[in-house]
Amino acid sequence: MSEEIKKKHFLLVHGVCHGAWCWYKVKPLLEASGHRVTALDLAACGIDITRSITDITTFEQFAEPLMKVLASLPSDEKVVLVGHSFGGLSISMAMDKFPDKIFVSVFVAAFMPDTKHSPSFVLEKYSSDMPKDTWLDTTFVPYGSDSSGVEMTFGTEFMKHVLYQLSPIEDLELGLMLKRPGSIFVSNLSKRRNFSEEGYGSVPRVYIVCKEDKTIPEDFQRWMIDNRPANLVIEMEETDHMPMFCKPQLLSNHLLEIAEKFA
Repeated sequence: MSEEIKKKHFLLVHGVCHGAWCWYKVKPLLEASGHRVTALDLAACGIDITRSITDITTFEQFAEPLMKVLASLPSDEKVVLVGHSFGGLSISMAMDKFPDKIFVSVFVAAFMPDTKHSPSFVLEKYSSDMPKDTWLDTTFVPYGSDSSGVEMTFGTEFMKHVLYQLSPIEDLELGLMLKRPGSIFVSNLSKRRNFSEEGYGSVPRVYIVCKEDKTIPEDFQRWMIDNRPANLVIEMEETDHMPMFCKPQLLSNHLLEIAEKFA
């Protein structure tokens, strides 16, 4: 088999308040193995300074950059789609819309929906399960004409003690410098039709469990896997919610193994 045939295209999708920059360690590791890697900013995220999150009223608008990348791919090209945290909802929408362009979707400590409930179901369950004091100094501000949107901004103490607690201090500092207000669009997602078995349900799914995650705790990650079983579950020991910072080499190794197995 030629090197060209073995080369895969990884498409990396960030979580809330972050951007493409959060993959800065993983991207070169995957590329060093000869693969193509695209890390993108979702709307009003990262270096997309054309808009702020309060300009984004629907989840479709938020995920549009991802949909554009997939729509632009040649008809014979497929990707290994990777979503971190809230990026799980973004890749789920992509799976539903472009199932034929995705070899496998990888949920990295990510929200993973089902087809029986509204797309907002796992977010609503998470919100009801998580103690309010988990968020520490994170702020939540309503926005939009009907105040149905909620702008959230991670607080310094939250990032230090809950999000990045096992990650290098340099990456925490980077996150503090580059974080932007975000939203998880619960109200808007609650009005969307369920993801379909024909779209979302037809794409193989792998879940990577981060066992020391304080943001989406292991118990909740396991609940989502029980709710909609994945084709493969991988565990990362001693890993916080930011495995791309905490264990970038191990995460990259897992992604390469997944690509080898499914793509």
